[in-house]
Amino acid sequence: MSTNTKPQLSTAFKKEVFEGLTNSPKYLSSKFFYDKIGDKLFQDIMALPEYYLTNAEYDIISNNTEAIGELFRDRENGMDMIELGAGDGKKTKVLLKYMAGNNFNFVYKPIDISENAVELLANNLAKEMPALNVDAEVGEYFEVLERLKGYDKRKKVIMVLGSNIGNLEHHKAIEFLSKLKDGMRGDDLLFMGFDQKKNPQTILDAYNDSSGITEAFNKNVLMRINKELGGNFQPEKFIHWETYNPETGTAKSFLVATEAMSVTVEKINLTVTFDEWETIHTEISQKYDDATVQWLAQQANLTIETYFTDDNSHYKNYVFRKK
Repeated sequence: MSTNTKPQLSTAFKKEVFEGLTNSPKYLSSKFFYDKIGDKLFQDIMALPEYYLTNAEYDIISNNTEAIGELFRDRENGMDMIELGAGDGKKTKVLLKYMAGNNFNFVYKPIDISENAVELLANNLAKEMPALNVDAEVGEYFEVLERLKGYDKRKKVIMVLGSNIGNLEHHKAIEFLSKLKDGMRGDDLLFMGFDQKKNPQTILDAYNDSSGITEAFNKNVLMRINKELGGNFQPEKFIHWETYNPETGTAKSFLVATEAMSVTVEKINLTVTFDEWETIHTEISQKYDDATVQWLAQQANLTIETYFTDDNSHYKNYVFRKK
C-alpha cells in the first residue's frame, strides 16, 4: 500500500482564495471545505436524515453489488479501479469486499483532495482488507486527469461517487467528462453518480439542515482561511443560505455577511471589504434528469451503457464508455 501527497494544494488554496475574494460577486470553492474538521462535519452531514444522497447511493451499490462488480471485471488481464473523491470509502467498500472475495485481479487507487481523508481510508483498508492492493493519492481531479492516460496497460474503471459532478456548472462538467474520456480506452468504464431532480423541498432540506451542521461545514472554509492563511474572518457574522431552482436543477449555497466589515488575509496580502448582506458563493449542487445526462455525455463523446437507481429514483449511477 502506498500514499502520495501533493504539496501544491497549499499554493492552490492561496491562489483560489485570492481570486475568489477579489471577484465580484465573491466566491470560494467548496473543495476547500475539507480538512480534518471539514471531513468530520461531512461525515455528520451524511448521517443526517435530510441528506438522502449517501443512503440512496449506498443502497444502489448494496442492491446491485454483483451486477456492478461483474461489469467491472476483466478475467484475462485484471483491472485498475480509480476513484476520484474517495472520501471515507463507505460505499466503495461494499464493492471492494465483493471483488476481493471473488478473485478479482485489481488495484484500487483512491484519490481525494483531503490528505486526512486519504490517510484514514488507506489505514482503514489496511486493517479491514489487508490483502487489498491499494495505491492512494492526495490530489485535485484536474491534476490527476492527465496521469490517467498512463493507466493504459489493462482495463480501468474510473469511479466518481457522491454526485461530485454536481459541483460543476454544465460547461465545466462537459470539460471534466471530456478529460475523463481522453484518458479512457475502448474497454474502460466510467461509473458516476448523478443526483436526480425531485421535490424542491427535499433538495433544500438536504443542504440546509435544522441542526446547523451544513452551515458549519460551509463556514469551515472561513475557518481554514483563518488557520492556514492568517485570516481574521468572524464566521458568526455570516449566515448560510441555500437556494434551489427547479427549472435548471441548480442548488446554490451562500455565506451572507450580516454587517459591513473588513477582513484581512495576511499570507496572501489581502484586505477585503464586505457590504451588509453581501454574499460569498460557496457551492453549486446540480440536479439532473436522464435527458440532461444524455446531453452531457454526447457533448463529451461518451455513451451511456446502463444505469442503476434506488427504489425512489432519487439518485442514479450511470455507466459510460468512450464513443
